[in-house]
Amino acid sequence: MIEETHWHPVALAAEVTGPPVAVRLLELDVVLWRDASGAVQAWLDRCPHRGARLSMGQVLNDRLECPYHGWQFAPSGQCVVVPALPAFTPPGTHCAQRYAAQDAYGLVWVRMADAAGKVPAFEAEGDAALRKLNCGPYDVATSAPRIVENFLDMAHFGFVHEGWLGTRNATAIDDYRVEITATGLRATQCKAWQPQSSPNTTGPAQVEYTYEVTAPYAAVLTKVPDAAAVALAGYRESIALFICPVAPELSRVWFRLALADFASPDEKLRDFQHTIFTQDQPVLESQSPKRLPLDLRSEMHTAADKASSAYRRHLKQLDITFGVC
Repeated sequence: MIEETHWHPVALAAEVTGPPVAVRLLELDVVLWRDASGAVQAWLDRCPHRGARLSMGQVLNDRLECPYHGWQFAPSGQCVVVPALPAFTPPGTHCAQRYAAQDAYGLVWVRMADAAGKVPAFEAEGDAALRKLNCGPYDVATSAPRIVENFLDMAHFGFVHEGWLGTRNATAIDDYRVEITATGLRATQCKAWQPQSSPNTTGPAQVEYTYEVTAPYAAVLTKVPDAAAVALAGYRESIALFICPVAPELSRVWFRLALADFASPDEKLRDFQHTIFTQDQPVLESQSPKRLPLDLRSEMHTAADKASSAYRRHLKQLDITFGVC
């Protein structure tokens, strides 16, 4: 699958510190652990000896030990100890299946097949004037592409987020610009009238959004509200959406916030994002089919949907098959 060549988030980096951690990606069980250098390891969660879950074992002396027969595997994946045969030197074929893994944005990312490419970009990450924190995970019973498409959609604000990101009295979507990029698309000149666009809003404001699809299952929005409606001078924020495609119709979601607010408690900022996404979640889980249709004739579209239509065309061009129909 082409999806195996992309990087996917699977866990908060802070959760992978001691015992091995079991996660699931693209319908496969994966075990995460850290070697003595602190580098994260991601392996198929299956001992090559008798198929036991390696995530039930332990990290011991810079090795991952199987819970069943105690086979020990070095960070290279090579088995180095078979307790039942102390004098035995395991051959090179006695090894665990490894995947590429790295830390980025406070998350562990895994790529299951070799390919050129980087973890999805989040330009705000390098901006020292913005505070960073993660929200989630959220387990959502729908496909990853449905969640990305919802993230790009402004026409639902006045209904799903009434009183927060929108109002029924101002649901019209002005024309906006969509351009195709190397990673997907960029939508600019997106505007919305919002009663409360962020935790720092002091009143309703016109907010300008920019959306960017940075990977098949990742996107970033940047929003700048009218300065007169925000308590903090020069306030701006970017929100990255990072999705782990657990199964074709099951996803794990994180948000990475980058905000010009160093005063508010973490929980206040997370609570706002939690409120917004838990308004989206039941609607997302109600959509049928759960997999995103890539044939544009299978659902109706208007000019207000041109960002999501461009996203569907992009997935089709990439030959994405996981989470689509």
